[in-house]
Amino acid sequence: MWAYILKRLFSLIPVLFIVSIVIFSIIHMTPGDPTSYMLGEEATEEQIATAKTQLGLDLPVYEQYWNWIKKAVAGNLGASYHMNMSVNEAIMSHIGPTLSLAILAEIVALCIAIPLGIIAAIKRGTATDQTVMGFSLLGMGIPSFLLALFLVLLVGVKLQWLPVAGYRPLEEGLWNHIKYLIMPAIALGSIQAALIARMTRSSMLEVLNTNYIKMARAKGVVEKKVIYSHALQNAFLPILTVIGITFGGLVTGAVVTETIFNIPGIGSLIMNSVSKRDYTVIQGIVLFVTFVYVLLNLIIDILYGVIDPRVRLEDK
Repeated sequence: MWAYILKRLFSLIPVLFIVSIVIFSIIHMTPGDPTSYMLGEEATEEQIATAKTQLGLDLPVYEQYWNWIKKAVAGNLGASYHMNMSVNEAIMSHIGPTLSLAILAEIVALCIAIPLGIIAAIKRGTATDQTVMGFSLLGMGIPSFLLALFLVLLVGVKLQWLPVAGYRPLEEGLWNHIKYLIMPAIALGSIQAALIARMTRSSMLEVLNTNYIKMARAKGVVEKKVIYSHALQNAFLPILTVIGITFGGLVTGAVVTETIFNIPGIGSLIMNSVSKRDYTVIQGIVLFVTFVYVLLNLIIDILYGVIDPRVRLEDK
């Protein structure tokens, strides 16, 4: 297994290298530059040229890339043009709210999706099955920002059960921390739940039709044990894959939701950096998110062998 893990870790290198080239090229082809935002509209051409020289933006693009990637390999993603901190510090200061939101949203998604997917599989072809699948299609079709705005209007404004926007760190208390994340977590988690529910149903149906499940029922095994101890355990590998993908999507795709609820996470950092053309921050975030996403896939692969010993990672 260790050989497989090392192999996957080394495979990160070309992925990150290609991503770095792509994002660096796209950013530098985009109109605008950081100096115009730093100095304002009244800055002279001489002042802009001086600022570019100080920031190294007057160098050829390939030389700028080489200077940046050398530092990135050493773990230094550079310094922000607009914030008085390094890119590493900026990411670490914003990753906490995003991770809290992603974890809570994933919990919401699993609490909704797994039971509904199992029920739909057991009640295949019935009105219950059709209702669950109908709601899952509806969930996949509704944008998360639209659901977020609806929750703000209903739960936050009309009923006033939860804060409309804002964020409180965990140090201020667990409930204060969670109550500001419940609505955005429901908005994000409900969309992910639709995909997980469909995969749960599909995987459970495949397992429930196997001979060993039929044999267990013929021997008189309790139905709950057949469903949860035999069927769900063997059907969980495809579900686990979708869980990993959706969690990675929650970490990277909460930009709009964080903006709506004014959560100071990675999403708000990306939005501010894009609006100010803060090249180093954008590049650093993309590299960091890519690394996290591939690392999540590696963890999922390792969990395959833990959940089902028949899976041998060395043979994958």
